[in-house]
Amino acid sequence: MGVGACILGYADDDIDKAVKKVIDDGSMCTLNCPEEIELAKMLVSIHPWSGMARFARTGGEACAVAVRIARAHTKKSKIAFCGYHGWHDWYLASNLGNSSNLDGQLLPGLEPSGVPRELKGTALPFNYNRLDELEKIAAENKDNLGVIIMEPQRGNAPAKGFLEGVRQIASRTGAVLIFDEVTSGFRVNYGGIHLTYGVEPDIAVFGKALGNGFPISAVIGRKEIMDSAQTSFISSTFWTERIGFVAAVETLKKMKRLDVQKDLVRYGEMINDGWRTTAKKHNINIEISGIAPLTHISFKDGNTLEVQTLYSQEMLKRGYLLGAAVYTTYSYSKEIIEGFIKDSDEVFALIRKALDSGDVKEHLEGGVIHAGFKRLT
Repeated sequence: MGVGACILGYADDDIDKAVKKVIDDGSMCTLNCPEEIELAKMLVSIHPWSGMARFARTGGEACAVAVRIARAHTKKSKIAFCGYHGWHDWYLASNLGNSSNLDGQLLPGLEPSGVPRELKGTALPFNYNRLDELEKIAAENKDNLGVIIMEPQRGNAPAKGFLEGVRQIASRTGAVLIFDEVTSGFRVNYGGIHLTYGVEPDIAVFGKALGNGFPISAVIGRKEIMDSAQTSFISSTFWTERIGFVAAVETLKKMKRLDVQKDLVRYGEMINDGWRTTAKKHNINIEISGIAPLTHISFKDGNTLEVQTLYSQEMLKRGYLLGAAVYTTYSYSKEIIEGFIKDSDEVFALIRKALDSGDVKEHLEGGVIHAGFKRLT
């Protein structure tokens, strides 16, 4: 679903109609468009702890904006991070000292080529649900830790007290706590997933689902922190381009009106139940992880990637473009998912035969898939 961007489905009529109108009216002008103000007010009203908003076009640049604002506020350079936050120098700098620092953060093997070596030691990783690792970073960098940025949830749920502990460390050290909700936002609830856990960040970042496929990302935060942006230079001509704002406003209105998140969760749970039932039927060992609207399957018998490739290969023949993860969308239906599970049942039977043969690779018609999410460059 557009790498998780098309939360309402491809080419949603309501969103496209609003966008086409603004294209005809004019999508770029000198001053801020009214929809930018409207979107800011909507996001702040959803997240009462926040007071201001800034906008960009992609999740990675929004994270970079958030980090810049946080550093400007604290006047401290060190960043503790958990999760995947984009391609910018501040993030890839983690791999300057140890090329495997990012291996546990979704994308292993990222090369920091082109990143100034002078940034070595400025981005410090910790693993999800490992509060002790963050405590160690805080202790070793107590005078220079300015930012803690993390995904509040992506795979497994937070352990009891984990998010609360992160919040306490940030408050104790004076670091700005940023929740990167580019992936998790607006999937299980109307807003950031952190609202379901009752832990408030200082800044939150949104993207992907916000505009139903049209480029728009948002940085919201506490007023006293966001005001620090005025002491730096953060600007782009096309950040005020109108299409993204219109798409986001209409997407939020439709999500709220139709209670979209309820269906996203329900569809994900249906897929999970179907996978489990089918795997048990064919005696295939699987693991399901992630939040329901972004569910992930992994095969635990034989060579995991070979089995996953066979699943993708055979499902493609049946009309599904499928990796290991499924972003659910409002345009799904009970009938669509029932058909998906029925076809998966056929393919699981083929997987069982391939596993029994002792050579899954022999059943593949091409190469083995890449692990994780990787763009070709």
